[in-house]
Amino acid sequence: MHTRESSAKRGYGSRWQKARDYYLKKHPLCVEHEKLGQVVQAEVVDHIKPHRGDMVLFWDSDNWQSLCKHCHDSHKQRLEKSGQVIGCSLDGVPIDDNHHWNT
Repeated sequence: MHTRESSAKRGYGSRWQKARDYYLKKHPLCVEHEKLGQVVQAEVVDHIKPHRGDMVLFWDSDNWQSLCKHCHDSHKQRLEKSGQVIGCSLDGVPIDDNHHWNT
């Protein structure tokens, strides 16, 4: 059985908490809700491209985005596992850029 390392060992220690707090102050809204024309406070700083232990990618703030907990825990996790984004804009257009309606 594989045991996951502690969050601090994976880079999510006090340095990350400070960087996260600063980033959320500068980018307080969920980017996924903004795409839909909605204003929702972000709670999570997400790595756009999963860093998978690559500390250079981990600390690259160009690879960060602000998300609400719901988007991070549902849409983002689904995207990482399946490669598909589920949902539509207010106009009914799929929000997945790779959806066949958008290509």
